[in-house]
Amino acid sequence: MIRRILQNFATRLLTALLSFGIVWLTARYLGAAGRGQVSLFVTDCAALLLFIGLLGGSSLIYLAPKRSLWHLLVPAYGWATVVCVVGTAVVATLRAVPPVYLAHLLALALLQAYFSINTSLLLGRKQEAGYNFLTVLQVALLAGTLLLAFVGLQWRVVPVYYYATYVAYGLPLLLSFGLLLRLPDRWEAGRGLRETARELAQHSRGAHLSNILAFANYRLSYYFVAHYADARAVGVLSVGVALAEAIWLIPRSTALIQYVDLVHATDKHAQIAPTLRVARLTLLTTVLAVLVLCALPPAVLTTVFGAEFGAARPVILRLAPGVVAIAVSVICSTYFAGVGHYRVNNLATTVGLLVTVPACSLLIPAWGINGAAVATSLSYLASTGFLLHRFRRATGAGPEAFLPSKADLDYARQLAQKAV
Repeated sequence: MIRRILQNFATRLLTALLSFGIVWLTARYLGAAGRGQVSLFVTDCAALLLFIGLLGGSSLIYLAPKRSLWHLLVPAYGWATVVCVVGTAVVATLRAVPPVYLAHLLALALLQAYFSINTSLLLGRKQEAGYNFLTVLQVALLAGTLLLAFVGLQWRVVPVYYYATYVAYGLPLLLSFGLLLRLPDRWEAGRGLRETARELAQHSRGAHLSNILAFANYRLSYYFVAHYADARAVGVLSVGVALAEAIWLIPRSTALIQYVDLVHATDKHAQIAPTLRVARLTLLTTVLAVLVLCALPPAVLTTVFGAEFGAARPVILRLAPGVVAIAVSVICSTYFAGVGHYRVNNLATTVGLLVTVPACSLLIPAWGINGAAVATSLSYLASTGFLLHRFRRATGAGPEAFLPSKADLDYARQLAQKAV
C-alpha cells in the first residue's frame, strides 16, 4: 500500500508542479485580470463536471470491479452530454458572457467529462499506472502548449487558454480509449445495461452530492468576489488559493489509494488501523508544507507572478488553518465513502456550506479577498469538526488518533531509508 501511495504521490507532485506552472504562466503573461477570467472559466467548467458526477464520479470506481466497463460508460457519457448542454444554457442565462465563451465552455466541458469518466473506469480496475500517466500527460500538455503560445509565439490573450485545453484533453482522451480496449470487457448489446445504469444512478446520487456541496464551499467565494469587486481581484485570490490548495496533493494522494483499497476490501474494519497511521503522517507532512508556504515573503510572490500578486500573501495566511483542516477531512470523508456512508459526507459539506454563504455575504463586501479567505477557512474548520465527530462515533478514534507519535516518525524514517 505504501509503495502505491508513494507512486500516486509522485504523480500528484508532478501534476501539482505542472499546475503551478499553469498558474504562473496565466498570471505572469495575462495579468491579474486575465488570470481572473481564466479562473472563472475553469470554475464554470468544474461546476458542470460536478453535476456530471450525479451519474458517475467515484461511483464508477466503486462499480467498475463488478460491472462491464462499457455498460457503465454508456449511461455516464449520455448523462455527461445532457449536463454539459443544459449547464451551458444555465450559464448563458445567469451571466452576461459572449457566445464564443459559451461554445468553448460546452466543448471543453464535454472533453473533460469524457476524459474523467474513462480514467475513473481505469482506476476502478486498478490500472493505476495508466491513470497516473494520463493524468500527468494532460497537465503537461496544457502547460507545454501555454508555454509555447505565451513565450514562443508571443500570443498572450485569454483565448489561448481555451485552445491549449483542447490539446490537453483531446489527446489523452484518445489514449484512454486505447487502454480501455485492452481490458477483457466486451460489449453485449442490451444485456445488463439498464440494471447497470440504475445501480450507477443509485450509488452516484449519494456519493456525489457531497462533492457538489464541497465545490460550493471551495469556489463560491470566486463569484462573490467577481460580484463585489472585479476579475482582477478574482485573479489575485485564485493565485493564493492555488498555492494553498496545492498542498492538498498530500492528503489526496493517500486518500485515493485508501478509497480503492476500501472498495476492494472484504473486511472494512481492518482498514482503520492502516488508515490512521497514514493519516497521521499525512497531517504532519501537510502542516510542514503549510508552514513553508506561509513563510514566503510578498517579494517572492511579486517576483514570480508579477507586481499585482503580492496581495496574495495575506490570502494564503488566512487560508492556512483551513488547508490543515482539510487534510483531516479528506481522510475521514474517504473512509465514509469507501464504506458507502455517503450521508455523513453530505452532512459535513452541508455544515460547511451553512458557514460559507453567510460568511461570504458578510466578510467579502467588508474585507474583499481577505474576507473570502477567512470565510473559506471557517467553512473548512466547521465541516472537518463535524467529520471528526462522526468518525469517532464510527471507529472509536477521536481527534487524538490523528496526532503523530514517535512510532509514526520511526515508521516514516524506515520508509524513507527503504526509498533511498
